[in-house]
This record gives sequence, structure tokens and C-alpha cells, in this order.
Amino acid sequence: MQQPTPQPTPLRRAPVQQRSAQRLARILDACAELLEETGYEDLSTRAVAGRADVPIGSVYRFFPNKRAMAEALARRNLDAYADRITARLTAPDAVSGWRAAMDVVVDEYLAMKRTVPGFALVEFTVPAPRESRRANYEVADRLLALLAAPLGLNAAGERLRTAFLVGVETADALLQLAFRTDPAGDPAIVAECKLLLRAYLARYLDPPGEGGVD
Repeated sequence: MQQPTPQPTPLRRAPVQQRSAQRLARILDACAELLEETGYEDLSTRAVAGRADVPIGSVYRFFPNKRAMAEALARRNLDAYADRITARLTAPDAVSGWRAAMDVVVDEYLAMKRTVPGFALVEFTVPAPRESRRANYEVADRLLALLAAPLGLNAAGERLRTAFLVGVETADALLQLAFRTDPAGDPAIVAECKLLLRAYLARYLDPPGEGGVD
């Protein structure tokens, strides 16, 4: 499988003190709010600074431009997504089995799509031509790493990594369709997405003899 090119951090410098980390969080919160209101094309570092109530220099301290700022927001979204899945899978009443875990993966994405400011435009990557996007490689590897221990999977297996990437790309396309059809996410398409993922991944995640492959 073709490997994604490692992406450099979008931050010019990482915050060291708590006060600096809080300022960075305010900047990203403001970026998300303005994306929700105006879209990516009209986003500006000056507008973000005004919304976050910080000097424009504070924005440039962290980011050279709006693209880097949106990339940092996308990475924060991915971290939050991973945290939400982990919380669901480690809760006292956690679901069991890979099929239920895949439902959690889809449901937490839907919850963020519906409630997190700016997520509709900047999910796990900045707006870009689809053929140039690399975020789904990172999403697939992150999901495999999260699910490997609870499901007893070999996260280093190249075939399984490919299967997760195909699953993520497929779910991405179907869920984008669901939200084009219905602003809240067409429940019929969401249901079909879950069925498709279960049918495809059964080949890799079910034990041999129960539908899985050796």
C-alpha cells in the first residue's frame, strides 16, 4: 500500500506554558466558529484574532497563515474524535465485538459532524482537491491503533491497514453523501454505510471459518 507522506506540524512553535496553551485553544475555537459562519475562503487570521480577543501577533506566533491554522484545527478534531471513541469503548457499559465498535466509529463521527463548530468544512483535513487529500491514511491508522488492543488485532499487518483505509475511504464517501442528502445526515444512507462496513470488514475481522480469512 502506498504510504502517506509525513506531514509537518502546522504550528510555528508549540505552547510551553499553560497560558500559551489556553491562548492557542482560544485561537482554534475562534477559527472553528468563523469557519461555521463564513466558510474557508473568507477566513482570515485578522478575523480570528478579533474573535479570540488576542493580538494579531499572537496568531502569527503560532501560524504563518490561515491554512496552517485550519490544519491545526483538523488535527485537534482528529484527536477529539479518537478520544471520543476511546471513551465509548472503555466505558463500564462499553459495547463488545468489532461490529459494535464500528458502529461507535460511525456514530461519533456523526455526533461531531452535527455539533462541533467548523467540522462540516474542516473535519480531519483542510479543504483541498480530493485526489490530494492524505488525511484518511492518518484516520485509518489511528482507528486501527485504537481498536487493535480491544479487538485483538495486529496493527502492524499491512493487509489489515489496507482494509481499514478502504473502509475509511468508503465510509467517508457515503457519509458525505448522507449529509448532502439531509443536513442532519440521511439515516437510510447512514444505515447502509454501517451495513457495508460490516460486510466488507467481516472478511478481515471475523475468525477464519466464520467469514474471515487466514
